[in-house]
Amino acid sequence: MLNRIESYYDAVPRPSSRAEDFGPLTLFVQAGDGWPYYARPTLGHEGEVAVEAVEAVRARQRELGVPEAFEWVAETTPGLRAAVEASGLTVHEHPLMVLEGDGLAVPDPEGVTVRMVGADDIALETAVAAPFAAFGMPPMPGAADRVAQRITGGLTRLAAALDDTGRALSAGQHQPVGAVSEVVGVGTVPAAQRRGLGLAVTAALVADARAGGAELVFLSASDADVARLYGRLGFRTIATALIAEAEEAEGKAETEGKATTAEEA
Repeated sequence: MLNRIESYYDAVPRPSSRAEDFGPLTLFVQAGDGWPYYARPTLGHEGEVAVEAVEAVRARQRELGVPEAFEWVAETTPGLRAAVEASGLTVHEHPLMVLEGDGLAVPDPEGVTVRMVGADDIALETAVAAPFAAFGMPPMPGAADRVAQRITGGLTRLAAALDDTGRALSAGQHQPVGAVSEVVGVGTVPAAQRRGLGLAVTAALVADARAGGAELVFLSASDADVARLYGRLGFRTIATALIAEAEEAEGKAETEGKATTAEEA
């Protein structure tokens, strides 16, 4: 299962980036506008990673003007953490969870409608904005257009919990690649938190992923408390996802969507 997830992690950035080879590490460089990508262990690499390789990637990231960020699975590449920390980056741990079965259905919370959002949907803009608001950040310019392009290209599926005016209070995505999909970027606007909206959105994403043929559905929870909430839907922790970044960049990964949150459940 971890090998399938590693293959997915290597595949998912490629349609929107170019891959630069640094031996045991691969740096994905965003093509065009959008969130910058990160470095990961090169698919199939086994063994230790020297701090010099990490520092070479960081130098290239500085040259490109992108965040110095790395993502990997602790159990798959255990030797990377020491090298990353020795280079001066801060490492954050996130429970890596996979779905058992089809997932548990969650009724729509009172006063909202939970549904999938299409590329030309009137709710698209607020659905893209909601997870940014969850972390107190404005949406990136052009974010809705980029998500619409990804939806049209089959790279992203978007779900939202809408109030009676059609405005998204909570939203999230899953990103299918073959028979694997990851749930990412689930967030709820602060005024609507603790109503179960995040879990309802996640349940809708799970149902959509299964309907689309996903055999393996997984996510990275923001912390152990959130992982327990996702356990209500049938997810179980199998490993630890690690995200390393400079201290001044902390919080970017969550806003970017790599660690899901259900703080409102």
